[in-house]
Amino acid sequence: MEPGEPADAGRGPRKGGFADLRQRTLTALAMSVVAIAAVGVGDWAFAPLAALIAAGMGWELRRMTAGEFDLAGWLMGAAGAGACLLTQALSYRYGLGWLALCLIPLAVMTRSEARLARFTALIGTVYVAIACAALVGLRDDDLYGWEAVLWVALTVVATDIGGYFAGRAIGGPKLWPAVSPGKTWAGLGGGMAFAIVVGAVFSSATSGTLFHEVALVSAVMAVVAQGGDLAESALKRRCGVKDSSNLIPGHGGLLDRMDGLLAAGMVAALVSFLLGQSVFIW
Repeated sequence: MEPGEPADAGRGPRKGGFADLRQRTLTALAMSVVAIAAVGVGDWAFAPLAALIAAGMGWELRRMTAGEFDLAGWLMGAAGAGACLLTQALSYRYGLGWLALCLIPLAVMTRSEARLARFTALIGTVYVAIACAALVGLRDDDLYGWEAVLWVALTVVATDIGGYFAGRAIGGPKLWPAVSPGKTWAGLGGGMAFAIVVGAVFSSATSGTLFHEVALVSAVMAVVAQGGDLAESALKRRCGVKDSSNLIPGHGGLLDRMDGLLAAGMVAALVSFLLGQSVFIW
């Protein structure tokens, strides 16, 4: 994007209402098949997928914030991918340690005239790498790894779907108009409600967890996912772009699709590791 160029330049007008639902749904289904298969197999199927996604999001961050993809951008992508692979091969701790070592040269490569933008890209890469590595760590649990990752993903997807329909059908006051003009409080409520139902039903059907035991946690995951969505929207607004990229038809970029999952997965992994038991049996 050239300096002063509108964020919408070069992009056709987005379809209004439910007109874009078909493309979004088909794309989401295709991604879901690949993701569920990788999560189901686990081990060296899920970790490389997470590494590839982390590298792609590192590329998007570099392009958005610094306006280019140079050697530092390659290092950012490699850092995110390496954190995921080493989390699978060694442990969560060693994966993040490798990430820290890879990011040290980036501080040296940061030029003064673009220091803030590049520092933002650096922080974003650390966040993405930790979140993706956390998901790999969740899946690595022998007892409930598959269920835990799928439960987190389902609650995030349910939040998105519930918010999409409730926001467009009900409308009402905006959640944070300065950052994301399309999101409403009704959408947040609808997303939380659908996340509670989907998360609780899935947990009950697979582990026998009672509805009331997992309903509150599912609602919290919905709020966390929405927070991740808003954070990415704020970053895009600061960078003057509408989408993080155009890699995913109907959804924008990887960050546009993964923002909520990154936040929810990182929180779920953090609490699970602190408690010493899977998020799936909280």
